[in-house]
Amino acid sequence: MIPHGKVLVLDTDGTRARKIALFLNFFGYSPQIHEPARHLDEQVFEGQCLTGVIVVGPRETPAVTGWLETVEAAAPDVALFHWEGRADQAPAEFARPRPGSRGLLPTGTTPVIRTLVELIGQVAPFNTSVLILGESGTGKERVARSIHAHSDRSDGVFVPVNCGAIPSELMESELFGHEKGAFTGALSARKGRFELAEGGTLFLDEIGDMSLEMQVKLLRVLQERTFERVGGNRTIRCDVRIVAATHRNLRQAVAEGRFREDLYYRLNVFPLEVPALRERIGDLPLLVDELVTDVERRSGVSVRFSPSAMRQLTRHRWPGNVRELANLVERMAIMHPGRTIEPSDLPQDYRDDVPDDPRMEVAAAVEDTTVQVPDPDAAAGEGLSVDLKEHLQQIERELIEHALRRSRGVVAEAARMLNVGRTTLVEKIRKYELDTDASRVA
Repeated sequence: MIPHGKVLVLDTDGTRARKIALFLNFFGYSPQIHEPARHLDEQVFEGQCLTGVIVVGPRETPAVTGWLETVEAAAPDVALFHWEGRADQAPAEFARPRPGSRGLLPTGTTPVIRTLVELIGQVAPFNTSVLILGESGTGKERVARSIHAHSDRSDGVFVPVNCGAIPSELMESELFGHEKGAFTGALSARKGRFELAEGGTLFLDEIGDMSLEMQVKLLRVLQERTFERVGGNRTIRCDVRIVAATHRNLRQAVAEGRFREDLYYRLNVFPLEVPALRERIGDLPLLVDELVTDVERRSGVSVRFSPSAMRQLTRHRWPGNVRELANLVERMAIMHPGRTIEPSDLPQDYRDDVPDDPRMEVAAAVEDTTVQVPDPDAAAGEGLSVDLKEHLQQIERELIEHALRRSRGVVAEAARMLNVGRTTLVEKIRKYELDTDASRVA
């Protein structure tokens, strides 16, 4: 491992060197890339205060051989790591997380989480505004804290504000502060969140719930980087990084006039999508382990989940996402301390018999669907009167309703069960005026 601090990267491949630098920055190092065209001599190391040097490339490469010899001669006390660039020699071998920061990263190994972690590492070193999108309970604040922890502002403060929990009439004072006597009850001057976050990161959670009036005032601060306290006339400059989050569809809110378009584009410089738990169900065992460890740390109570209980949990739809999973783990620890949780110990909502392939249950529903057709012999002389179109539509409606129940209203999942396109299913749901959650249909 290389100690934290300034690290020199020597690589003949400039693109790879930049990727390694991003990787190092992500783990709390201060990387410096040495251009291959420049000669490497002892003067490069003078006054650098390096904690490590990373040389990349096969040892038989002349440039690599020369670099290794120069480093060993000029900086014998500096940690040296040689990476040949092979896939079986992971770059993580020379890096270690900044103390206390690694745990903030989203937990998981699924492709969507690996991509998210990579994007966090790319945007963290910059002062760019970030907009975090995702359903409630997916861990958007954890992503925001991770961005702060891996940024150059990590020594500063991280100040969260829940824009949906503060009344609109108090939001201005909450963000910008107020002077003594600015309004009834203002018995003394008070700093706002912008002042408290000076030099750090301001996290605006549920930004989609902010009133239009406050959106205008926030936009002005983001543009000019100045503000005044409520009841004051002194202009205060601010150096704050903005990270915002919402579970709402801001594009739709802009189209409906509920969110300012100019503010949307000011915030949406670097969007990050946090996946729902059902979209990363392969991470569930790791998440459970982390949550169990957290419960043990806080309460001293140990609990475990059997393999069969874990399989049962992977079949749940998790509408509350990771927050729902955390609540379940804590609930099991309270009800069954020190025990191994079996499927029978789980609440009823988590013991539903969901087939491995939900489409099989839809197929069974097809078999159970019967159509009452009048007996043509009994109807002799009167003529056969069967509205085939109406009967087929009734069958289609029942199958859609059944699929929506099994998918708990998730239209994309219901469409997969029925083997139809999502757009087609949405049109049919509207056609039959089925009572389903509009947010899941849109």
